Amino acid sequence: MLFNSLLFLGAFLPAALLVYWLVPPGRARLLVLVAASLVFYGWWDWRYVPLMLLSTGIDWVAGEALARGGGRRARRAVLALALAVDLGLLAYFKYRGFFLESLAGLGGWLGVEAPSASARFVLPVGISFYTFNGMAYAIDAYRDPARRAPDWTSFAAFVAMFPSLLAGPILRWADVGEQLDRLPRRLPAALAAGGLTFLALGLAKKLLVADLLAPFVDDLFAASGDLGLAGAWAATAGYALQLYFDFSGYSDMAVGLGLLLGVRLPQNFASPYKAESIGQFWRSWHISLSSWFRDYVYIPLGGSRRGLSRTLFNLLVVMALVGLWHGPAWTYVLWGVLHGGLLVADRVWRRSGVRLWPWLARAVTFAAVLAAWAVFRATSLEQAGEVLAAMAGAHGVAARSAAAAVPPAFAALLLAGLLWVNLAPNTWELHIRPRVAWAVAVGLLLGVAVLAISDPQPFVYLRF
Repeated sequence: MLFNSLLFLGAFLPAALLVYWLVPPGRARLLVLVAASLVFYGWWDWRYVPLMLLSTGIDWVAGEALARGGGRRARRAVLALALAVDLGLLAYFKYRGFFLESLAGLGGWLGVEAPSASARFVLPVGISFYTFNGMAYAIDAYRDPARRAPDWTSFAAFVAMFPSLLAGPILRWADVGEQLDRLPRRLPAALAAGGLTFLALGLAKKLLVADLLAPFVDDLFAASGDLGLAGAWAATAGYALQLYFDFSGYSDMAVGLGLLLGVRLPQNFASPYKAESIGQFWRSWHISLSSWFRDYVYIPLGGSRRGLSRTLFNLLVVMALVGLWHGPAWTYVLWGVLHGGLLVADRVWRRSGVRLWPWLARAVTFAAVLAAWAVFRATSLEQAGEVLAAMAGAHGVAARSAAAAVPPAFAALLLAGLLWVNLAPNTWELHIRPRVAWAVAVGLLLGVAVLAISDPQPFVYLRF
């Protein structure tokens, strides 16, 4: 079930909210949330509901075992077992084909027969997100046994909460746990106004911007071999905007839905294309993911505490894993490594003490981000090479075919999108007021967005 569908907006959401707020706060309301979330998830493919419940149960049992104390060795064994099972399920269902295909390719290059990758699975939607929720819970319970859910119902509501279940933000118990235990009896006007505003803006970003950009981007990348300099940069900038409005639109809708449930979810975007360095970009883009890898991978590896060379190595390793997290493809891994290299260059540059003018720093950062997005969007390493070569001017300025030319409508959308992400405030910077005029404006925006629904397109991050 998609947020941007009439089924969700016209049937599921009103019914779920009605029952949710009719039930008094406490375990009964949390059970309603869990049940609604399972229906929401199972609507996509009910066969993967048991997988999510299995992952949830493993992390809950691990948290309870860690809370009971015991010796350090025993507690580390419990944590290691929970993480191994979580990562094993993620690897099997998401990466099995990728690993076997890569092994077969390596074996063919070496002249050795490798296992076949014939068995295929439909990727369980949301598995990367709910698995990381559970892993964070287990790790936090190991570090501090007091940071755990009071009962299984609260924990299941935390993991399966439908606003963030499919594409985040990635949650930690500290983000929402106390809120789930102290839900208001009635929905406050301020939360209702905020929820509807975030919901309307997120839906508008997806339907009125991202989905309009997508066909132009797809056509240009399909003609990657014929792209000239202008077309390559336009295609990549279009994808950067499509991805931003698509994913930030989902994140806004998730926050809005959370507010309608009486829960404040964490911010996931903070105007990342206004960043003046790659480090600032990653503190603003997909904040829940970058902070997860910072706290649970980068810092345990040593962070920046063991000298410059180790810091740079840690950055490269972490960003390669960030790339792999996005999907089973070498283009994602290469994208992560490229960002790791950019972070290394940023760290070395900052040590030099040289500073660029803010506008120039923003332009250079955005250009570097675009170059990396070209790899991320490409369907193969070969296509990534073609687009990057065209961006470097190797194929000339003009398009080699009509299919690779930049349509005027697309150019206008690009200009409008670039102005939006550079000049407009992000959703979190708005001063939302529960007033009649505000309600009318939000209602009109929501109405226009709903009228634009015809054939709902999945959010990009549902693939990850």
